[in-house]
Amino acid sequence: MSEQILLEMNHIRKEFPGVLALKDVSLQLRAGEVHALLGENGAGKSTLIKILGGIYARDAGEIVIDGKVVHIDSVHDAQKYGISVIHQELVLVPHMTVAENIYLGREPLKSGRFVDFKKMHDDAKKLLDSFELDIRPEEEISELTIAQQQMVEIIKALSFNAKILVMDEPTSSLSEKDVDFLFENIRKLKKAQVGIIYISHRMSELKQIADRITVIRDGEYIGTKDTKTTDNDELIAMMVGRQLTNYYTRTFGNPTEKVLEVKNLRDGKLLKDVSFHLFKGEILGFAGLVGAGRSELMKCIFGIDPFQSGEILLNGNPAIIRNPDEAMKKGIALVPESRKLEALFPDQTVKYNITIKALGEFIHGIHVNNAQETKITREYVDKMAIKTPTYQQVVGNLSGGNQQKVVIGRWLATKPKILILDEPTRGVDVGAKAEIYAIMNNLVKEGVAIIMISSELPEVINMSDRVVVMSNGRITACLPREGLTQEKIMHHATQFVTT
Repeated sequence: MSEQILLEMNHIRKEFPGVLALKDVSLQLRAGEVHALLGENGAGKSTLIKILGGIYARDAGEIVIDGKVVHIDSVHDAQKYGISVIHQELVLVPHMTVAENIYLGREPLKSGRFVDFKKMHDDAKKLLDSFELDIRPEEEISELTIAQQQMVEIIKALSFNAKILVMDEPTSSLSEKDVDFLFENIRKLKKAQVGIIYISHRMSELKQIADRITVIRDGEYIGTKDTKTTDNDELIAMMVGRQLTNYYTRTFGNPTEKVLEVKNLRDGKLLKDVSFHLFKGEILGFAGLVGAGRSELMKCIFGIDPFQSGEILLNGNPAIIRNPDEAMKKGIALVPESRKLEALFPDQTVKYNITIKALGEFIHGIHVNNAQETKITREYVDKMAIKTPTYQQVVGNLSGGNQQKVVIGRWLATKPKILILDEPTRGVDVGAKAEIYAIMNNLVKEGVAIIMISSELPEVINMSDRVVVMSNGRITACLPREGLTQEKIMHHATQFVTT
C-alpha cells in the first residue's frame, strides 16, 4: 500500500424524504489499499457507495479523486473517473459468453458495423491470463462457479481501466476454498495499485484482507482504524454503539425426542442415500462446501423438489410431502437461502410479507379481520425486533438485516414445529446476527426443532447441538458439539465421494 490518496469522500450528506441517510460521512482510500467499510444494515454503507457510483446525487460534501474535486452525476461519470462497483447480486448475463459479458454494450467493431469477435476474445483472454485464471473467453457464464463469475465481474470492471473498485459482500455466496481464491486475486489487484473499498459483515475476513477499516453508524462517521491495531470487540462496539456480550446466545440441553428422520433419500441428481435425524428443541447444523447438496436436501424435505427414493418420517410416522403446502400443514417451515429471489415480496408492505403465510388466521370466507392481521404483524415485528417506521413500509426499503427478520417472522407466524433456516444471517450485520441467534435460542427452548445451513463455520460451531457435514450429495459425518473445530468440519467437507 502506498501513501498516494486515490479517493476522498469528505463530509457527505444525503437525505431522503423523512430519512437522513448520511450525515457528515468521510472516507479516504489509498492506492493499493483494501479499505473495509463496516456498519450495521441500514447504517448508510449502500447509500455512500451509490453516491460514489453515480446512482445517487449527494446533498452536500465533496468527492476528490487524485487530488481534484469531481462531480459524479451518473454511472458513466463514475466509470470515467475509474470507479467500478461490484454488487452483491452479480449482474452477468448467464447465457452469454465470458467475453461477451466483459464487453457488453461496447463490443469492438469491424468496419464500424459488425462485432469483431476475434478481437473481443483475444482482449478478454489477455485480461483472464493476467490473473492466471482457468477460464476460457468462449465459455458461457452459466457454466462457471460463483467464484469464477465473481472474477469475471472484477475483470469486467478492470476493462474500464478501474483504479477504484468497490466490492459489496463479495464472499457471501462463496465456500472457504473460493474465498481463498478471491483473496489471492485481491492481493494481485493491490500490487497493481488498485484501491479497493471492501464491504463485509464477516469480521473474520477483515484481519486477512483489509488494511484499514472505517465504521459508520446510523448514517454518521464513527472512525477509521488500522486493522493491525484493532480487534473485533472494538469494531463491534463502534458499529452498534455498545459492547456486544454473548454474541452467540445458546442454552444447550439434552434433547432426545426424535421429530424428523430422513432415510436413504436420493433425488436422482445430486443426493445419494442421505440419512439423518432431528430432535425436538435442538439446532442441527449443516456444513459443507458450495454444491455439497445441503439446500437441495432441504428443498426435497419441504416439498419444493421431488425425490426419487427414500423416506421422511415425522414423529416416527411416514410422511408424504409433495409440495410446500403439505409441508406447512405438517408443521415444517423453510427460510430459503436467497431472501430477495425466493422469499420477499419487495414491493409489498411489512404487514403483507409477515402475514402472507398465515392468511387462515385472519381471513374466513370473504371476511378479513384487519385487527387480527395487525395483531399478528405487531407480534412478529416485536418478537423479531424489526426496525420499520410503520407496518405499511414497503419491505424493499428496509435494510438487509430487517428484511431477513421479516422473512423469519413470516414463517414463525405459521407456528412451525420444524424450522429450516438456509443461511439465516447471510448479508446481516453483527447486531442483527446476535438478535437472530437469540431468537433461535428462544425457539429451541420452546421446543421448536431447527435445521441451520450455514457457510460461516464459527456460526455452525457456536449455535449447533450437532453438525451434519455434506460433500458431493452425501453425508460424510455427523459431529457432536464437544471438541468441534473448523478443521474437523473442513476435513469431512472435502471428502469427495463419487460412488
